[in-house]
Amino acid sequence: MKFFDEAQIEVLAGDGGNGVASFRREKFIPRGGPSGGDGGHGGSIWAVADRNLNTLIDFRYKRVFRAQRGENGQGSDCYGKGGDDMVLAVPVGTVIRDALSGELVADLDTDGKKALIARGGKGGLGNLHFKSSTNRAPRQCTPGEEGEKRELMMELRVLADVGLLGLPNAGKSTFIRAVSAAKPKVADYPFTTLHPNLGVVRVDDRRSFVIADIPGLIEGAADGAGLGHRFLRHLQRNRLLLHLVDISPFDPEADPARDAHAILEELRKYDQALFEKPRWLVINKIDLLPEDEREERVSGLVAAYGKVEKHFAIAAINGAGCRELCFAIMDYLDALPAAGDDGEDGDDAAADS
Repeated sequence: MKFFDEAQIEVLAGDGGNGVASFRREKFIPRGGPSGGDGGHGGSIWAVADRNLNTLIDFRYKRVFRAQRGENGQGSDCYGKGGDDMVLAVPVGTVIRDALSGELVADLDTDGKKALIARGGKGGLGNLHFKSSTNRAPRQCTPGEEGEKRELMMELRVLADVGLLGLPNAGKSTFIRAVSAAKPKVADYPFTTLHPNLGVVRVDDRRSFVIADIPGLIEGAADGAGLGHRFLRHLQRNRLLLHLVDISPFDPEADPARDAHAILEELRKYDQALFEKPRWLVINKIDLLPEDEREERVSGLVAAYGKVEKHFAIAAINGAGCRELCFAIMDYLDALPAAGDDGEDGDDAAADS
């Protein structure tokens, strides 16, 4: 299945049914009075997060969603039937915004969370509501209200505890294969990763975390170069970023420290809050260095990288250093407040329905 993390849709809630003006007419009751019922309410449209979905592909081809209209009122005090609500199932982590104003409509970040995205119109009033001591035969009734009509942008932001960041061919996919059961494509050319991949890392029987791999970034990504800028939104919910740097690139003229700073600059341009997230430096491919040079090369890269909370040297291809890194990540995540307690979601709260 292809991965789609953006969709633009149009939602049209149901109109309310019209009220009716009618009068009771039965044998021996020549002046029975008004008996017009109200129109039914229009159906509303809701969005609900479903953990069984992982892409917005359902909204790629069908883009207009229309809820049922309410029935008109009838005589003999009969009210019209209300229209059925429509429920749109979306992946957990979907953010819904108004396409015209950019206003946040809903942030469905937990399974089963439900949000109203288009409210159905109220039914019109029948002439039953207009009778009084001075107006015993009212002929007034009101039409039903129109349902809300909105154009919405849907963005999927995958939910993961840890996000991987780095240049193409830094070894992100190899790392996620080494520490989890995920099997993203790995090859010796850039941009083998074309969409985010998730992996569950189990450090023991009771503790695990989710790690996300996104396409590699290149210089100019914040201005639209490459693929990674399209997927940076998926890192905004992560609680920790791992910046993977290839210490032994194929190009002998490449400078790992310069390349690392270029990626950090792209991150800062894209979103300052994302740039300020906790971030660890992971130096990969140390197996390609002679053993007597490793410590000096790693120390030099760490010094050139600048301030960083923690750094690790690994070889993802054979798993060297990966176990220690995973245990350190798990300890770090266990020490953090539970998700949602500190309000660091990186987004506004969802509108209450």
